[in-house]
Amino acid sequence: MAGSGYPATTVANGATMGKSRKSRKQKQTAAAAPAEPGRRDVLKLLRNGAIGAALLGGGGYAALGSFRAYAAEHDLSRVGQGKPTVVQVHDPQCPTCTALQKQTRQALKEFGECDLLYLIADITTPEGQAFALRHGVGNVTLLLFDDTGGLQRRVQGLQTKDQLMPILTAHHAGQAS
Repeated sequence: MAGSGYPATTVANGATMGKSRKSRKQKQTAAAAPAEPGRRDVLKLLRNGAIGAALLGGGGYAALGSFRAYAAEHDLSRVGQGKPTVVQVHDPQCPTCTALQKQTRQALKEFGECDLLYLIADITTPEGQAFALRHGVGNVTLLLFDDTGGLQRRVQGLQTKDQLMPILTAHHAGQAS
């Protein structure tokens, strides 16, 4: 037994014998038996669950904020509620509309958040389509309303920030006086 690779054990009568091997059946039974989760396993599970819940909650909170901003920007009932408003008649699939939206947002950054209200009339929605039909315009159009909801000006076609600045400034100045 000395060459078997197992350490020798001393038995009660002084004889030595090799370490016994478990049978295949004993090994399978031991592997199949579920081990009781230890304290560390439970704490890891709780920690990972808390991290997952925080991530989901944070992601949900961010998505909710984004949805609220989107919904507010598309709420056309806000026209005429006491602030001069710029409404873009917009098709999200139209690259020219998207370019106009980008230029308009850049121009509006020059104004205070409370000075001019910016809304989107998405013509792919029933509300946006009805709004565009009511005012007789298609996409790639900006409609400038006074604080009571009266249409003051139509700006059609793609405009750059530099082209929009004097138009928006005049619109804002007309409301301030």
